[in-house]
Amino acid sequence: MKYVCFVLLIWLGATTLRAQDSTAIRRDTVIAPPTTTDASANDLLAGLSDSTESQPLLPHKMIFTQRAFWGPKGLLRVMKIAPLTPESRIHELKIRRTMLVMHQIGGFVTLAGFVAQGILGAKLYNAKGQDYIDTKVWHERSATFINIAYGTTLALSLTAPPPVVGAKPGFTSIKLHKYLAIVHLTGMIATNILAHMIDNNPDLKPYHRAAAYGTFGAYAASILAIAF
Repeated sequence: MKYVCFVLLIWLGATTLRAQDSTAIRRDTVIAPPTTTDASANDLLAGLSDSTESQPLLPHKMIFTQRAFWGPKGLLRVMKIAPLTPESRIHELKIRRTMLVMHQIGGFVTLAGFVAQGILGAKLYNAKGQDYIDTKVWHERSATFINIAYGTTLALSLTAPPPVVGAKPGFTSIKLHKYLAIVHLTGMIATNILAHMIDNNPDLKPYHRAAAYGTFGAYAASILAIAF
């Protein structure tokens, strides 16, 4: 009887030890550190998160006027008027949209001025006496109006905040609009210079007229490029 009790005690002790060992193994399994594979996955997810958060707020390419005002070290950034933050960029994009809408309106107003100026210019070439004097006065007034409207429209485009991303690759209507802008800007400068030289050199009238018509053609084409 004593021998049987002794054997039972040994068996119960062994069972208890095995149970404790099993519990310890399960506990170690639960609190064990993650494997190398788990750690690599966590690092990858962290890297993706950091990449998203570090997305640039400004496009890589900007025209010189936009960079001067809105670039990372632009005037408005240095003066703390427009800090480069996500919240500020959202506000800037709203400003950009308003300025570009005004740019479009100014474009059509300037185009109407070009048409009126062309009519007055054609009449001026054939006018004589008092009719010539009166037509010239209106022609000069129309030229002043066009210069102001054109300059304002151009300034709205050049100083608008930059978009979120850069220009799309390939040839687009926006790029055509910009290329034609270079042409009609050159024509505007030439037309104004020749206009001031005509009084002392009337032989320049044909060149002045050609520059004016070329400017009008390039300007009308630049508007049509983005209007349709």
